[in-house]
Amino acid sequence: MNEDADQLARAARQLIDTDDLLGGGFLPAEHHPLPEVQTSAPAAGAEAPAEMTPAQKAAMLKALDEEEVRTCTLCGLHCTRTHTVFGEGDPSAALVFVGEGPGADEDATGRPFVGRAGELLTKMIEAMGLTRQDVFICNMVKCRPPGNRTPAPDEIAACWSYLIRQLQIIRPKVLVTLGNPSTQGLLNTRVGITRLRGQWQKLPELAPGLGGIDVMPTFHPSYVLRQYTPDVRGKVWSDLQAVMKHLGLAPAARKGATGR
Repeated sequence: MNEDADQLARAARQLIDTDDLLGGGFLPAEHHPLPEVQTSAPAAGAEAPAEMTPAQKAAMLKALDEEEVRTCTLCGLHCTRTHTVFGEGDPSAALVFVGEGPGADEDATGRPFVGRAGELLTKMIEAMGLTRQDVFICNMVKCRPPGNRTPAPDEIAACWSYLIRQLQIIRPKVLVTLGNPSTQGLLNTRVGITRLRGQWQKLPELAPGLGGIDVMPTFHPSYVLRQYTPDVRGKVWSDLQAVMKHLGLAPAARKGATGR
């Protein structure tokens, strides 16, 4: 009985999140956890097992966080941080979201995307029929740039190996880049997000094992909050639906389209 109640509550939550994201008129996708990704993932300076289990991946990510990221002083951002923000989610996730950097709420908690933009990202993920635990969420830089400004090139460079090694360990099927810094940085391009969003890209060979991963650029949730129009929300939802189709997830439908 409790399990049935939990499923009903989840369905209601998905419906609310989808309506909030799209402005109403849609039904959310059914929850369908992403398939586990089998991978080999060499980390910088060390050889990883040929086929890593989720437990091995989790251990490697934890070591990278605790032994390197939390004590990092490679750029000036360490002088003003409260906490580093490594990232969180499924260490074997088929889907990874990459933003630009932590904000005030993230700096205070040490967790990615927990402020207003994070609330919207959570709704976006829920609207896809997933949870934050089904995906992995991280940023280009692991410390908050003062005033939430865009990370400087030297700051991105200082954190670059951390991000690359995260991706080598997780080895996702799809990356969703949120906004300009992550899109331009990971795709090694100067083309802006307005032109690139909604168009499938391939990750360059940034490190062993990463070349060819599918990338879907889309607007950052903070931009969506600033430009909260049906047009912008519709574009983001179109991008997410393309990701859902690519991963074999059931798409959301318009209310009434299925006779419900």
